[in-house]
Amino acid sequence: MTAFKSDFLNILSERGFIHQCSDFEGLDALAARGEAIAYVGYDCTAPSLHIGNYLTMMMLHWLQASGNKPITLMGGGTTMVGDPSGKDESRAIRSIAEIEANKASIRGVFSKVLRYGAGPTDAIMLDNAEWLTKLNWIEMLRDVGRHFSVNRMLTMDSVRLRLEREQEMSFIEFNYMVCQAYDFVELARRTGCRLQMGGSDQWGNIVNGVDLGRRMGTPPLFALTTPLLTTASGAKMGKTAQGAVWLNADQFSPYDFWQYWRNVEDADVVKFLKLFTVLPMAEIEKLGALKGSEINEAKKALATEATALLHGREAANTAAETARQTFEEGAIAETLPTVEISSGELEAGAGVLTLFVKAGLVASNGEARRQIKGGGLRVNDTAVTDEKMVLTRSSLTPEGVIKLSMGKKKHVLLKPA
Repeated sequence: MTAFKSDFLNILSERGFIHQCSDFEGLDALAARGEAIAYVGYDCTAPSLHIGNYLTMMMLHWLQASGNKPITLMGGGTTMVGDPSGKDESRAIRSIAEIEANKASIRGVFSKVLRYGAGPTDAIMLDNAEWLTKLNWIEMLRDVGRHFSVNRMLTMDSVRLRLEREQEMSFIEFNYMVCQAYDFVELARRTGCRLQMGGSDQWGNIVNGVDLGRRMGTPPLFALTTPLLTTASGAKMGKTAQGAVWLNADQFSPYDFWQYWRNVEDADVVKFLKLFTVLPMAEIEKLGALKGSEINEAKKALATEATALLHGREAANTAAETARQTFEEGAIAETLPTVEISSGELEAGAGVLTLFVKAGLVASNGEARRQIKGGGLRVNDTAVTDEKMVLTRSSLTPEGVIKLSMGKKKHVLLKPA
């Protein structure tokens, strides 16, 4: 492992964050002097960010922890355009009202891992709508567009892969990389920002910004990306039966978040401890040395520390205790995820397949049937053997709920509204 002068790059390297960098030596010198001002951009395409975004948030966390300054850039402007990276189809055009609502919903999560304020290393939050929506089209073409080679733009993965698959790319999407590159130049001028970070799929877009800065007279700019998040088995990380692993608690509960980390593959535990917790490396090494069934203690530590960082220590401890009661004592813990069901549904009788889908434990009736055949679904800890089973008020436990389970670790309580 390369030894750097700066704590920032040493930490990122040791913890496995680094994929590509445009100039290690130049960036290392800047960060060693505590002069690295860096940003990551977050488009407002949904009401919450997801686990992939959390990785770049942790890069900003370590930037700040090593004495440098982070910027979180809200993509109020770029969301109007839509990033084509990794997409076969155009992103849906979102209304201004939807973008603003998403932006408001997203904002709160950053303060979980960053310290905001007016100090030299305090984080700041900006929104690229502030400058992108005020650009004059002809001036933009003349002052910025002339620095872009269409020949080179066509070689970028975000464009090339779409065209190779003979999928249409709109003119507005083609301009996304221009907007992102201009963001970098604008931030360099406004704040002295010299570094843009992101996932490996953003490398081409970020390097465009580095090049545009050189052409438009900024000080040297730098690009740094993190590897694409995959599990040890090669699957893309961050998907569950319920969908994406969101960072907002109202879209993915702290308990579900805890369970997500508790259920990772054995081979991924150390990797994720490094990336998604702030535990010291010596402690991570001790946890990584656990073998056999003891690896479950490392998984619990991962789950609790990752959840505490995002949702707070109290929520993490509650999730851990809920899991302990549910799995070790077989109790119905009140803090399990709860889905409301109307009393009328229970009075009439509700099909078990429909209820498992409604609870988010399976994606479809077909998947529920397959799980039943394999003995994977239970109601109140009793295996479901009949796919035509109907649940009524008589199915309620003494606690007034119905406990649905898939496998040993996924549970949801149905509660009459």
